[in-house]
Amino acid sequence: MKHIILTAVLALAVTSGCTRKSDTAAGGGTEKASANEILVGEYGSLTGSEATFGISTSNGIKMALDEVNKAGGVKGKQIKLITLDNQGKSEEAAAAVTRLITQNGVTAVLGEVASSRSMAAAPIAQQNKIPMISPSSTNPKVTEVGDYIFRVCFIDPFQGTVMAKFASENLKAKKVAILRDVKSDYSVGLADFFIKKFKDLGGEIVSDQSYQSGEMDFKAQLTQIKAAKPDAVFVPGYYTEVGLIARQARQLGLTVPLMGGDGWDSSKLFEIGGTAINGNYFSNHYTTESTEPVVVEFIKKYKERYGDTPDGLAALGYDSAKVLVEAMARTADLKPSQIRDEIAKTKDFNGVTGKITIDAQRNAVKPAVIVKVDGNINRFVTTIAP
Repeated sequence: MKHIILTAVLALAVTSGCTRKSDTAAGGGTEKASANEILVGEYGSLTGSEATFGISTSNGIKMALDEVNKAGGVKGKQIKLITLDNQGKSEEAAAAVTRLITQNGVTAVLGEVASSRSMAAAPIAQQNKIPMISPSSTNPKVTEVGDYIFRVCFIDPFQGTVMAKFASENLKAKKVAILRDVKSDYSVGLADFFIKKFKDLGGEIVSDQSYQSGEMDFKAQLTQIKAAKPDAVFVPGYYTEVGLIARQARQLGLTVPLMGGDGWDSSKLFEIGGTAINGNYFSNHYTTESTEPVVVEFIKKYKERYGDTPDGLAALGYDSAKVLVEAMARTADLKPSQIRDEIAKTKDFNGVTGKITIDAQRNAVKPAVIVKVDGNINRFVTTIAP
């Protein structure tokens, strides 16, 4: 019966994630730019088990580009966005970017959220010399594909370090267990970076368990973790499984804090995890409790437009579009190679997710925040700078 209930909860969350209020529409066809337009492509998971990621990101991108167009566009031209749904599948991500570049002739590409899907699509952008900015893929390998691939988020070596330091210094944890998704480059990489730093700080990894995305029963792994008597458990997965893991952990009497990365950030996390997810921690890209004017104004406009409080993915989508637009504005004639060069020069861009500087590896140098889950609110705990 418990399994049936959890199945229903997850199904409800995924379905509602797909129908969350947004103005995202998958399109494409063979649209081409007119003389007074600049075509920009976007690919994301607008449907599937992580649909809130794609929808939030797309909402942020659209809001940013609409603001730019309302203010006159770039070099007198309006930006036209073509958005394709990759359904949360790597092969579809590659197909979407191929279509955007070869059929639509886009000048630049924004996407993806998941590192695995960005890594599937990035080689296509690189081969065609079309700049691509990932809003939130944190695996280091994404930008290693080539010099046309960028991101506006921090990377997993930093995120893993942040959470290891938090576990050791803030939670005073001496022993930590790991529960990672072996099908996710994001989850595996983040777990590895966490383990390295936590051991460097004198901590001990007492259990390293795994699962595969799409699974719904984690009791065997959690039973082994409980037997190892950790002070905390690091679960660097996505919200769809994390919510269920939290429920099952508490049912088994595993009451130590759970920790994770930015993959937890979704309005559906509490819907899936219920009160079991409360009091647990994850690293994120910004906090809605910030009093910075750029953050306050962004949240206000987003709520007015979408009726929702923007999560970190929406903020990163917004920032990625604005970084792209500023780079375009600095070019002589909007050639992709010039846009690439100008993105690489980005320094101290005042984004919603903090000041963004692109380093020599095309990664964003910026701070991370740690938040504590409290129902549908992620309470700010601390900021950790690079």
